[in-house]
Amino acid sequence: MSDAPASDRGARRAARAIDALRRGWPFRIEGADGALDLLAVESARDAALAEFGSADLLISGERAVTLKLTNQRAAATPGPVRLADGAASVAGALAIADPALDLANPLKGPFRTIASGGEAAAATAMTMARHAGLLPAFFVRAAKCEAETACSTADVAALLDPSRLEIAARARLPVAASETAEIIAFRSPEEASDHVALIIGKRDGNPPVVRLHSECLTGDVLGSLKCDCGPQLHAALHAMADAPWGVLLYLRQEGRGIGLVNKLRAYALQDQGYDTVDANLRLGFPVEARDFAIAGQMLALLNIPRIRLMTNNPEKVARLEREGVDVVERIPLALPTNPHNERYLATKRDRTGHQL
Repeated sequence: MSDAPASDRGARRAARAIDALRRGWPFRIEGADGALDLLAVESARDAALAEFGSADLLISGERAVTLKLTNQRAAATPGPVRLADGAASVAGALAIADPALDLANPLKGPFRTIASGGEAAAATAMTMARHAGLLPAFFVRAAKCEAETACSTADVAALLDPSRLEIAARARLPVAASETAEIIAFRSPEEASDHVALIIGKRDGNPPVVRLHSECLTGDVLGSLKCDCGPQLHAALHAMADAPWGVLLYLRQEGRGIGLVNKLRAYALQDQGYDTVDANLRLGFPVEARDFAIAGQMLALLNIPRIRLMTNNPEKVARLEREGVDVVERIPLALPTNPHNERYLATKRDRTGHQL
């Protein structure tokens, strides 16, 4: 028997299951109220589905609302929804799961919802899909025979436990805002994404100015005008340089935690007229899927218990305080809009509570 702690063994099982999910291989999730065999719709192929056998379709509660299924008893409570005989092919399942295909497939159903057969397992499957950056939709059947790849809901919780985060490396990194900056990388043993902190200025006894910045390839690197991420990042760094000291926490949680590909899908839905909130919901995701406990652990590892948080989002203050961080001040970050992001910023103000 392995001498590794149970949490380590569980995290490895969950990591293997997420790898199977990405590759279009079947896997099993075991929960306290039942076990489910699953095959991710987005990564599946018809040959794999034929081998998987007759299956229903499992979609998220948010996607079920878009498909107007919540008037059925089995779908009346929040959470994933199972559709009986949802689709006989991958293409048919994608037409149900992917809102980009809604215009080409306007007449969906009728659908019959049934009990999931394992609510805890179904909810964990949605978390795994989001973590993998895939659409939250699965072919599903009751667990049978022996599973080649299996994990439990507790295993997935162990994998995503922010306390597993550790400092992996640190180095001096001169940047435009500060030639004396230091970069620190954080890593969890089984995770592929590394988070980083950039320390600006000389540490003293005062709370630093801290900015939580979620990765945005399109804004930070490509200069997208659809959001304000790039300008916010650089403005925050220069504001830290003017303060005694500051810390940028760069979190690898693209698209509010739904991943790059799904963020681009949300952009396509915005081009159809949906705002950023409704686009996420039509995709089947919550409006906010980021894990700010990661930021709390990064600050703990840096021995920074008190901060001045630079944000327009009061929810970030509340979430960090729940992680034991003392936010002594919220510093707003005001930047000019442009014609491409005016509606996006108005939506953040009106629907997600952002304020200056």
